[in-house]
Amino acid sequence: MPVKSKAQRRKFAELLVKGKISAETFEEWNRGAGDAELPERLHPKAKAKSKRSAKSKRKVKSKRRAKSKGA
Repeated sequence: MPVKSKAQRRKFAELLVKGKISAETFEEWNRGAGDAELPERLHPKAKAKSKRSAKSKRKVKSKRRAKSKGA
């Protein structure tokens, strides 16, 4: 089964250096990919959602209170 991304290829190289997989296994997986241009990652990481600061949360709460008092 060939590697599917550059990140996966690096991970297998790391395992080879640490001695957790054999050189034959690494070569088998590496050969399966051939000379194809692999993507950096198979599934790009999702972007982190921005969080509102505590200051902006307080502003929203105070606006809500002002609206409810006025009505």
